[in-house]
Amino acid sequence: MTEGRPDAIQFEDSTALVVGGTAGVGLAAAIKFARAGVPRIAIVGRNAERGEAAAAQVRNSAPGCDVLFLAADANSATAATQVVSQVAGRFGSLEIVLNSTVGPAAPELLKNLPIEDLEAILVQQAMGPILISRAALPHMIAAKRGVILNVASDAAKLATPGETVIGAAMAAIVMFTRALAIEAKRDGIRVNALTPSLIAGTLTNARMQESAFASKLFEKAGKMASLGIAEAEDLADLALFLASPAARKITGQAISANGGISAA
Repeated sequence: MTEGRPDAIQFEDSTALVVGGTAGVGLAAAIKFARAGVPRIAIVGRNAERGEAAAAQVRNSAPGCDVLFLAADANSATAATQVVSQVAGRFGSLEIVLNSTVGPAAPELLKNLPIEDLEAILVQQAMGPILISRAALPHMIAAKRGVILNVASDAAKLATPGETVIGAAMAAIVMFTRALAIEAKRDGIRVNALTPSLIAGTLTNARMQESAFASKLFEKAGKMASLGIAEAEDLADLALFLASPAARKITGQAISANGGISAA
């Protein structure tokens, strides 16, 4: 252990905040955190009914885990600040943050996107992780420890037709993650990004299939996943590892879990 620094975060002494935790990767990760021994978990999502059901799932997966659901839109600076304040106030600390928010936009050629929609696409995809990370940072700095994980996608690394604006938003998340990792390392805080391509079985994947363009794009990409298309569980396993003491020297990385679709 470096002098003056606490040892790596131990799950049994941690509070985890999972933003976008009502379904998909976020929910799968929250369950894995609970089963790994994290005793205090807060889940954030916009849909209250789905959120309470998700919180119940996490509780049932690990009896004794104190699970809090908060209904909020992480794309709002006020909401992000309030969420982090409520979590820290309720549980007394905040060691792990997973930002797994997803924007509603589907892949589409730029020429076909209404120009007035572009700002919203960027904000709805990129701002949540940025705002939540900023709100959480003072608590982690004060404790001299913390882990922040941001879910982006391989669109941040590979130029893909139909993902001009989505790719720009994902790249913003990845570069934000890398720069914050350099800033925060002096305070014992690690920051990494998870960059999947397709994630099978999620609500987002199902919604994307409703778009003819996105459906064709995803079908083509799926054929390249020789190791199998990633599922929410795969990304949750990666999040669990990156939050664990086993990854205590890993920061500033954007790690793909895509079944071989690309090697970016």
